[in-house]
Amino acid sequence: MKISAEELNRATLARQLLLKREALSAVEGTRRIVAIQAQHAASPYVALWNRLLDFKAADLDAAFLDGQVVKATLMRFTLHAVHRDDHPPLHTAMQATLRMRLTQARAGGLPLGDAHELIPGLLEFTAKPRTNAEIEQWIGGHCDIPGKDVWWGLRSFVPVLHAPTGGPWSFGQRPLYVASPQPSPYSEDLATGALETLVWRYLEGFGPASMPDVAQFASVHRSRAKTAIATLRDKLVVLEGPDGKELYDVPDAPRPPADTPAPPRLMAMWDSTLLAYEDRSRIVPTEYKSIVTRTNGDVLPTLLVDGHVAGLWRPTPAGIEATAFHRLPAKVWKALRTEAESLTTFLADRDPAVYSRYNNWWSKLPAGDTRLLNG
Repeated sequence: MKISAEELNRATLARQLLLKREALSAVEGTRRIVAIQAQHAASPYVALWNRLLDFKAADLDAAFLDGQVVKATLMRFTLHAVHRDDHPPLHTAMQATLRMRLTQARAGGLPLGDAHELIPGLLEFTAKPRTNAEIEQWIGGHCDIPGKDVWWGLRSFVPVLHAPTGGPWSFGQRPLYVASPQPSPYSEDLATGALETLVWRYLEGFGPASMPDVAQFASVHRSRAKTAIATLRDKLVVLEGPDGKELYDVPDAPRPPADTPAPPRLMAMWDSTLLAYEDRSRIVPTEYKSIVTRTNGDVLPTLLVDGHVAGLWRPTPAGIEATAFHRLPAKVWKALRTEAESLTTFLADRDPAVYSRYNNWWSKLPAGDTRLLNG
């Protein structure tokens, strides 16, 4: 069966709860969309505000605090917020990738065997939340390589989570680390099985997708992604993409018609929907990719219009400001104003100037239609 580019777009939006806001808890919403980029502490909150009906920031605070939603370094070596049950298989699936840092010069060239010897004691030490400095000091007392170097390599490989530190978005600039309550011992067999789980969960949240999409999302070599897909193939639906390439999907997953309405949204920085594919043109038009993704890897807060990136937004003292890369109909601007009013209310008692530290890129944007959406 062939699937068009617009049908792919709508499939992603449906699974990412971006066709309509759903009446789900913060915990269930996180489970449904699988993985939320969390480099900026506010982004999981803005992501769920975009997706859930009557979402309250306090609901995610509580989910982080009681460990139902956890924050950790996972895919692409970046911070993600995931459901607690997803963390063990996702982390285990990535072990072959994550451990590559251990032997790098920046990590002091720590031998893999030495790293494994440190892990049981380190997990015991992080049974309660610890700062970077405390962990580096502990490592320094158990290793001949400087603790700061070793911890740089270990902190994504060891099954530790970020512990909530308070503040407007649960996590501050100085992280605390705590051992995962569900650590998995590493083995090749466990990693292989976990990768199959990761592929299945990825397709549930972002499919249909190609083998290169899977490899890019999971940060694994394409050979490993290909093997995992081959193992699952009899359980998957195989589709023909717009370019004739094979795409894979889980059975009975939503694939709405191409003409399904997609309401405008003000997307968080690094929203996973923009990053989950090797070919991001499903959501980000090719001509806008270099504008939205800066040379340092920052992915800016975007306007999503008819399911595709159409511009950017930022907070200002006067209100939410937006610039569109192409002409937008009056009814779209009206809908964006409604979204901006809701977002302003949502941010009011948390951080009205969210993402303002990144405002330096605004002056570098190409000419567009810039408007103050509310104020």
